[in-house]
Amino acid sequence: MTELVENPKLCQELLTKYGSPLNVHNFSSMARNITELREAAAEYEVDFQIYLARKANKTLGAIDKAFAEGCGVDVASFHELDQCLKRGISSDSLIVTAAVKSQALLELAVQNNVVLSLDNEDEVDDLLQIANATNTPARVALRLASADPQIPPTRFGLSAERWLEFLGGVTNQKALEVIGVHFHLNGYDGGQRAAVLQESLDLVDALRQQGHSVKFVDMGGGIPMSYLDDSIQWRGFWEALAELPEGDESLTWKADRLGATGPQASKALYPYHQQLIRGPWLEQILTTKGADGSQSVAEMLNERGIQLRCEPGRSLLDGCGLTLSQVAFTKERSDGVSLVGLHMNRTQCRSTAADFLVDPLLVKTAGRHSRQLAPYSGFLVGAYCIEEELILRRRFEFPQGVAKGDIVAFPNTGGYLMHIIESASHQLPLAKNLKWDDGQWDLDGIDEIRLG
Repeated sequence: MTELVENPKLCQELLTKYGSPLNVHNFSSMARNITELREAAAEYEVDFQIYLARKANKTLGAIDKAFAEGCGVDVASFHELDQCLKRGISSDSLIVTAAVKSQALLELAVQNNVVLSLDNEDEVDDLLQIANATNTPARVALRLASADPQIPPTRFGLSAERWLEFLGGVTNQKALEVIGVHFHLNGYDGGQRAAVLQESLDLVDALRQQGHSVKFVDMGGGIPMSYLDDSIQWRGFWEALAELPEGDESLTWKADRLGATGPQASKALYPYHQQLIRGPWLEQILTTKGADGSQSVAEMLNERGIQLRCEPGRSLLDGCGLTLSQVAFTKERSDGVSLVGLHMNRTQCRSTAADFLVDPLLVKTAGRHSRQLAPYSGFLVGAYCIEEELILRRRFEFPQGVAKGDIVAFPNTGGYLMHIIESASHQLPLAKNLKWDDGQWDLDGIDEIRLG
């Protein structure tokens, strides 16, 4: 990423050839991220496996790299599963975690012996019909909704009590091969992960007593990473925002507080600075003692011979991509607020959070301007024809000025920021995806869904 933004000529050539915005990938950093997690688990002799969250980045290069590094893939739709199977990824290296599963998805998973994370009783009924009709047992993991009052409520899964009761009433026990327990938690709290892991192991014990051969517990995604090295920057932004008088637009569009109610970071955004990430975060979980203080989570897993699984997206793709966009214009809002228009829309650098709090980089186009530009201060706006079409909701300073034809680079967007909510509204084309591979730039062969 650093080398690319320091080469304005190359950035310009890529945008001229492939259009704006452009997602640029180099997946070599994924190996570093995977190794960090594996080494933490190995320190405590825990059987451990990683599944890349497919939804975090839609490129084929991402799944190819994960599989080459010995990881599996977590898929959340029929198309994602079909794509991975056609890519040669083995059924043992796949898990289906879709929140809503179509009949076609269930059938494809059963046909290919892919593990399904089951969410609710209606879903199980659909699956049992397929398994019974085809005389093919379905391999499943039960998605657990924690009963711990300290854990926030979740829409995913059922309680351990409900799962055990439901399974006891299944007529054809051989139709379901329960081999795992799975859970999804919102947020990045390692203490909550440790608590629900212990709860999951209690369910494992109960399932084994019912005769099920449970082999793994999957703690889902939410493994933290840090976009920012400087905690002072992170805290300083929120403190400065809180100090502004109401209506002051010197930091954000229309004085937007981004969900914050004081000088602390808003919970409406990803925590872009985190102290404990990946390996050290996992180590904290594995060393957490149970309620009686006798065993750590690692010891509990090892005693039962249970594999620990996880499904990171963002933290595996840390350092793997950035987004380039060309400046279309500079102008003023009707009341004089300065704007910088980009050839992209707000869905192309955004996750489900309120904003992306990493500073973009200005790439001045070599030889573009014949005169020295004055410093500029303004907001980045995009291509959709609505007043709130902000690429990022913060104001930015351009000490060297900015003009049409310059390039704005958004660093480290490979995890979720490029694709999770990308839209082709206004019939604008989706961004091309480029990857650095064997010393050359190649378009990623994304197999797009075609309708009609």
